[in-house]
Amino acid sequence: MRLATFNLLHGRSLSDNTVHADRVRAAVADLDADVLGLQEVDRAQPRSGHLDLTALAAEALGAPVHRFAAAVVGTPGHIWHPWHAEADVSHPQYGIALVSRYPVQRWQITQLPAAPIRSPVVTGEGVLLLKDEPRVMLAAVLQTPHGLLSVGTTHLSFVPGWNVRQLRHAVRALRALPAPRILLGDLNMPAGPARAFTGWRPLARAATFPSPSPRTQLDHVLADPRGRAPLGRVVQVRTPHPPVSDHRPLVVRLDR
Repeated sequence: MRLATFNLLHGRSLSDNTVHADRVRAAVADLDADVLGLQEVDRAQPRSGHLDLTALAAEALGAPVHRFAAAVVGTPGHIWHPWHAEADVSHPQYGIALVSRYPVQRWQITQLPAAPIRSPVVTGEGVLLLKDEPRVMLAAVLQTPHGLLSVGTTHLSFVPGWNVRQLRHAVRALRALPAPRILLGDLNMPAGPARAFTGWRPLARAATFPSPSPRTQLDHVLADPRGRAPLGRVVQVRTPHPPVSDHRPLVVRLDR
C-alpha cells in the first residue's frame, strides 16, 4: 500500500509559472499512490486553466474514487470568501482533495477556522500581510483488502500556534472514525512539533520544502498509535522532484 501527500501549488511550475495538465498528470502518476492527499487544489480557477485538478489526479492514478473539499470560493491572494454549503459551485474554488484506489465507506468534512490575524507571507510581490484562509480536513473510511482504514488530509495555517490549534481539532475529528488512522497533509510545521502536539507517529522523516533544495519537512504522513489494527511496516519513503509545485510530495510504502 502506498500513501502519499502532495501540496500541488495549484499545479504551477516554478520554471515558468504556468499550469499544464500534462505536467500535473505526470507528477501524480509517478507517485503510484493507492491513497493520495492533495493540498492547494484548484477547481475552475482561471489561473489553472479552469482544470479540475482532483479529477485529473484521479485519472492519473487510475483511481475510481476522489473528492474535493473547498476551503474558499474565489482566488487566494485576490478576492475570496469562505466556502459555505450554499456557495455557487460554478465559481472558482480552492481547497484540498483525497484520491483513493479503494472504495469509500464514509466521508467526513471538518471545518478548521482561519486565524483571526494577518501574518507576513513572502510572495512574488515581496512580503505581504495576508489574511489567513479558513482550513478544512477531508477524511474517508476506506475499504482496503486488509480491512477498514481511516485517512484524513488537511492543509493547516501558516500562522504559528494557530496551526497547532487546527491540528488538534483535526486529530479529534479523525479519532471519531475507525482505527487504524492516518493523517496526510501540509501541516506547516516540522516533524518534531507535529508529533509532540498530536502524539501520532511520523511514518517518514524527510525534507519536502522548498522543492528545488528541501531544507524542512512541512508535509507529513502521521499514524495514530491508538487502535490494535496493524498498519504494516514502512518499507520505502520517497520525495520525488516533480515539475510542479514548491513542495515535494511525500510517498510512504507499507508492506501490508
